[in-house]
Amino acid sequence: MTGTEPGNGQEHSQGLARSLFGAAPPRWRGGRYSLSRLFFNFYLLAMGSFVAIAFTADFVISAAQRGITDDYARRFMRGTITLIEDELYRTPRRDWQRKIEQLDDKFSYRLGIVERISLDRTLTPDQVSKLDAGDIAIDHDGDIMYRRLGTSSKVLVVGPLAANRNPELTERLPLDLRLRLLTWSLIGVIFGIALWFWVRPVWRDLETLRQTARDLGDGDFEARSPPARSKLFAPLSDTMNSMAERVQQLLATHRELSSAISHELRTPIARMRFALEMLAGTDERSERERLWTMMEADLDELDHLIDTSLTYARFEREAPEPHFSSVRFADWLSDEVDAVRLLGRDLKITVDTTQLPKDLAVDVDRKAMPYALRNLLRNAFRYASARIVVSAELREGNIVVHVDDDGIGIPPDDRESVFSAFTRLDRSRDRATGGYGLGLAITRRVLELHGGTATADSAPLGGARFTLAWPLAQ
Repeated sequence: MTGTEPGNGQEHSQGLARSLFGAAPPRWRGGRYSLSRLFFNFYLLAMGSFVAIAFTADFVISAAQRGITDDYARRFMRGTITLIEDELYRTPRRDWQRKIEQLDDKFSYRLGIVERISLDRTLTPDQVSKLDAGDIAIDHDGDIMYRRLGTSSKVLVVGPLAANRNPELTERLPLDLRLRLLTWSLIGVIFGIALWFWVRPVWRDLETLRQTARDLGDGDFEARSPPARSKLFAPLSDTMNSMAERVQQLLATHRELSSAISHELRTPIARMRFALEMLAGTDERSERERLWTMMEADLDELDHLIDTSLTYARFEREAPEPHFSSVRFADWLSDEVDAVRLLGRDLKITVDTTQLPKDLAVDVDRKAMPYALRNLLRNAFRYASARIVVSAELREGNIVVHVDDDGIGIPPDDRESVFSAFTRLDRSRDRATGGYGLGLAITRRVLELHGGTATADSAPLGGARFTLAWPLAQ
């Protein structure tokens, strides 16, 4: 297997980005045109809703007050209607029509007399009942009042009250209408200006978010959304930037793993191919058994590499949800060391828990934390000369575990980089020590899962000291 070509890796990254973000959105016809369209659509919707609400409220209030208005109108007009009736009663009935025409010239609204039977289709049954009972009936549609003249079949008609025959007063109606139109126009303009100053920063934030999403979709993983101008989109901008950081990290891990695993696979595969060629050319039993043993070891190495790489990728892709439980820490630490003690061959391995309180309970993820501790122990097994000391202590509310060896140690400049994936120091590049540079990287991820740290330093024994520290209680 060969390493991935740069061009292929870039195309793969862009393909992965398109699967995450989708295809790039089509370009709009310019921000200004789209901003105007958004503004007018929003303006028409908001202003239309406002006008509709105003007219609806006016209609509801008018309907609720209609009974009160009718009562007021009857009391207000009763005196006038009574005076008109008195004038008519002083005149013979045959002259009522002439008299009402004379009186009509003196009023700003119209007066008339009609037959009672002609109103059956004009008035509602309730209005007819009031008319026959001698009360004033009001027709709201025509703004007209009706009053039966005594017991006769004649009915006095007053109105329409809104019709004004005075030219001076008639000129005031268009003025009132103009004032209404001017008032609504001013309200619309003020609302439009306020809406524009609210929509513009919102639109700018939408544009920057859209451009950032497009850049990310096109494979530019360095793109970030600038700080939002409006508080409405500030959380969205921060979330998109965090997502971009995470995607960039995932893609970098993907490329790193692909390249490193491709490189790591070459050596065991090349050894297996060489062993197969040698196996085909020999008939000696001992030689064939030796070659079989070599290939089995290479297969074990491949299996370990794949398993470790998948574990690291899982921690990098998404930190698993921890499941903490309380353990008696001194016993737990001794049991974990005993579980891998046989791998230490002739090394002297000591566990020191004398600085811990008796029966100290510590919260750990019993699936992940053993992996971190055993990685440190395997690392010590590879480099220790004769002795390894595992010790524990309490420090500022944290449980601290040290793994010391008497090997050659780690240079100060390399003590942080050893926790990066596929990092091996020069002295360990030969396969005598083994390893792929993933164990310590996984250890740090496990400690981050516990809210702690993993560090490297020099050991009192002269070699390397690896320290794990995390809170007692989770």
